[in-house]
Amino acid sequence: MTAAKREHLHLLGIGGTGMTALAGLLHKDGCRVTGSDTALYPPTSVMLERLGLEVFTGYHPANLEPAPDLVVVGNALSRGNPELEEVLDRQLPYMSMPQVIAQRFLAGRHSMVVSGTHGKTTTSSMLASTLHRAGRDPGFLIGGAPFDFDSPFRLGLGEEFVIEGDEYDTAFFDKGPKFMHYRPDTVLLGTVEFDHIDIFDDLEQVKTAFRRLINLIPRRGLLVCHEDSEVVRELAEGAFCRVQGYGIEHGTWRATEIEETDSGVRYRVLRDGDPFLELQLSVSGVHNVLNSLAVVAASSDRGLGPDAIRSGLEGFGGVRRRLENRGELDGVLILDDFAHHPTAISNTLQAVRRRYPQRRLWVVLEPRSWSMRRNVFQERLGQSFDDADRVIIAGVFGADALAEDERLDPHRLVAEVSARGPQAQNIPGVDEITNLLADETEPGDVVVVMSNGGFEGLIDRLISRLQARQARAC
Repeated sequence: MTAAKREHLHLLGIGGTGMTALAGLLHKDGCRVTGSDTALYPPTSVMLERLGLEVFTGYHPANLEPAPDLVVVGNALSRGNPELEEVLDRQLPYMSMPQVIAQRFLAGRHSMVVSGTHGKTTTSSMLASTLHRAGRDPGFLIGGAPFDFDSPFRLGLGEEFVIEGDEYDTAFFDKGPKFMHYRPDTVLLGTVEFDHIDIFDDLEQVKTAFRRLINLIPRRGLLVCHEDSEVVRELAEGAFCRVQGYGIEHGTWRATEIEETDSGVRYRVLRDGDPFLELQLSVSGVHNVLNSLAVVAASSDRGLGPDAIRSGLEGFGGVRRRLENRGELDGVLILDDFAHHPTAISNTLQAVRRRYPQRRLWVVLEPRSWSMRRNVFQERLGQSFDDADRVIIAGVFGADALAEDERLDPHRLVAEVSARGPQAQNIPGVDEITNLLADETEPGDVVVVMSNGGFEGLIDRLISRLQARQARAC
């Protein structure tokens, strides 16, 4: 008897973080998975290689031979792409990534959608880790690399499926937010701010997207929302489901007695004013206190008690590229952070300053995200570095593709940062930045490298230089 032919799915844009995770889920679910993309880079390239998937470099019609059963189109693909045009010409069946996730992995599960402008990856990872440690065997798909798991995806056999709910658009044929496909039973909603200026014109459009997400939650479901945010309180007023707020000043769930330590942050959780539990997180910052409060609320609603929640959160090991410790060389501590918004930068640097109050703090920023490359955040960005001592602004990524009157002005940014206290300078090239850091950092310094891309391998270059410096000193 001939074995049944495995279903073949081909992913266009397979190197994206979400698409790579989807490829892993499909592979674990027994499908044959192939894909195409431009040049691949770690960590997704490493993950795809480990999965043993056939991945084509470059987009070519020949990559669709033999014809797959279904083509999954990533949201980075647009008309004119030769492989996508072949899909349309041949009328091959295709779907978006969120459609596939919803149909194949969320149906019949309790969908827990983590959304908001900031903290989605960390909060999703915290929630998945907490449910996993409690023996709930959740499925999950996370847009980052949590240290608690060997991959950012898991099928799981339990009721819950945790998914990072992105407000970015779905595909070239579906310009609505990805999270509109995720069938939410529980939504964890953090702060909502203006972002993704390539698809949203203003904050009102962003708010409309989140209102639509909230409107999908069934009456029996739950909205866990950050009530210290005035915008979020406004959005929650339209909910038909149960609502539980969290925050420092507002909400059913409150954090109090917050204390930064050299090993993280400690605080107490109150529920309706009554003590619920005490927590010691290994990650730093008030923003992570808020992320964990959302997890406390959602986990409690799913039946976890204080001891199980404490075990999950206190065992949480963090997420790659969210203040990831890359090592301390010749006394210089290097931290890697996925910065993409002025608020995130400010919150992150506050956390670093509180954890290392006596150390000189260097910050190196590559303006790389679609929003950060433009001047829409010019003034706000200048106010984000107050906790730093030395600030280096690299060249604006892809600056030539932007009109001068639209793009961020790094020289003006340097002037605005310097006027507020830190010593700032604009150094466009990675070689020059590496040389300066290797020459001028001293034992005891902390260097935070902020970019949502590869930054031309700056951290690895700096590590090599500091290792050489350390060897010379021995």
